[in-house]
Amino acid sequence: MLKAIRGLFQPPVFKDREQNRLGGLLHTITLWSWLVPFSLVLIPMLFPAFRSRSTPAAVLVIFFNIIVTVLNRRGYVKAASSIFVISLAGVITYVSISFAAQPRPYIIFFAWIIIFAGLLLGSNAATAAAVYFALIQTTIIILVENGILQSVNAQLSPIGNTFVLVVGFLLISSTINLASRNIQNLDLKTREDEQNLKSSNKELIDLTNNLEKRIAERTKELENANLRIEKRARQFQTISQVTRAIISTQNMQDLLPQVVQVISQQFDFYHIGIFLIDLNGEYAVLSAANSAGGEKMLERSHKLRIGQTGIVGYVAKTGKVRIALDTGADAIYFNNPDLPETRSEMALPLFQSNGEIIGVLDIQSTVPNAFYQEDIEILTTLADQVSVAIVNARQYEETQKSLIEADMSYRQELKIGWNKFSRSQKLAGIRRRGMKSSFLADPLELPGVRQVIQTGSMYQEKVESTGISHLTMPVTLRGEAVGILNLKTNIDREWSADEIDIINAIIERAALAIENARLLDESRKIAERELAISDISAKIGKGTEIETILKTAVRELGAQISGAQVTVEIGGGNE
Repeated sequence: MLKAIRGLFQPPVFKDREQNRLGGLLHTITLWSWLVPFSLVLIPMLFPAFRSRSTPAAVLVIFFNIIVTVLNRRGYVKAASSIFVISLAGVITYVSISFAAQPRPYIIFFAWIIIFAGLLLGSNAATAAAVYFALIQTTIIILVENGILQSVNAQLSPIGNTFVLVVGFLLISSTINLASRNIQNLDLKTREDEQNLKSSNKELIDLTNNLEKRIAERTKELENANLRIEKRARQFQTISQVTRAIISTQNMQDLLPQVVQVISQQFDFYHIGIFLIDLNGEYAVLSAANSAGGEKMLERSHKLRIGQTGIVGYVAKTGKVRIALDTGADAIYFNNPDLPETRSEMALPLFQSNGEIIGVLDIQSTVPNAFYQEDIEILTTLADQVSVAIVNARQYEETQKSLIEADMSYRQELKIGWNKFSRSQKLAGIRRRGMKSSFLADPLELPGVRQVIQTGSMYQEKVESTGISHLTMPVTLRGEAVGILNLKTNIDREWSADEIDIINAIIERAALAIENARLLDESRKIAERELAISDISAKIGKGTEIETILKTAVRELGAQISGAQVTVEIGGGNE
């Protein structure tokens, strides 16, 4: 019970700061306003004639104070403030009309209502209250002067006037004190807010500065990241170009210079060199370079002994990547007078598929500490591509060499086969004159034969005196000239392109058909020879006695080689 009563004297508390301030102010004014009904109750005790008018006013004030208190505690601060001001203004108005003919010390309550109207509802409410009370008092005076409003036949004694004035002054002074404290609290709050604002501004400024600093750092990081990305993009582009070089270039002499030039252009290194291991495995020989010093080294066939000289020799021996970030401090580094500006160097091994070292990719820079981990990864991938290029080029050269040897051997066999076929057939060629064809036992002296055989191109000749035209063309089979075709006319004429195409097509097909016939004849002879050998072997194998075997052997040989005398001796002859 005491706790509940004590709670009535405590101001309400709200989350909103302004609502909390107005609620506390209204609570305090409401507590002081209980002096009004108290004074209205005391007046009838002192002056019974005013009981009929003061008692209803006291009841109204008590009623509205209760309503205002309930609304204020439930959070309806604006509504409670409005009801409070209107109710008190109504009570004072009622009192003013009731005591119209008397001295009016209660008018002091007007000032009190105007003050807390301004405190609770704002300056507009204070102005409205002041105007309202001025109009009420003016109206009462006019009504009394004109006899319309009758005054009460009772007068307050000096004690009564003093009582009313004391209550009024107490209310006004308390309200003014309350307003002063409220203003001080507001000022204090304002200063605190200002201090908090300054502190917040300082924090915001610090945060802004930190953000700007972080943004600058992030921007720098992004720029560096973009530079690294651009660099890696260029590096991958280099790998792509090297790959295209591998695909498009198969000659070792063209491939290696192209690879070092592409790497130099994309990476902008001081010197790029490719060393290949010699056949004896003793030296790493410089085979391609991009720098001026590298050109001098190529001219004098620069080479380094494996495992003994420089970083390249070390890598050629161990097969491990070697980096000298400061060449002046590296014990293995070889100070090459042709490359005086080198400050850092990287050498990467070149492997073939079985893991054997075939060379070294040497990269040198004029900048100390020029190589980073990502460079090592990219350049290692690049070295793998170069290795593939070298292996492919070598395989291509070996394949081309084998093809050339096979082609030369085939052409030689083809030429020998055709000569042998010609001799076996006792046929040198065929000639057709008019409607008659004749075979040739010996070659003829035809114009332009030597030139056609040497160059492989056709020969045309016109004899002005006789008007005879000659056209001599090679008969080729798989690039080898196996015969000669000669056309002779008794009229001066030009051979058209269509005629030459027809002639070429015919002789190509004729050569192919003759080749097929020759191969078929050789196959038949080989088959007959193998059959004869098989038959003779079968007959010899049937014999069980030496004499029978020898007789069978010489008989069969004599049958196969007609007109020949066959003699077989055993035991190595006479000693």
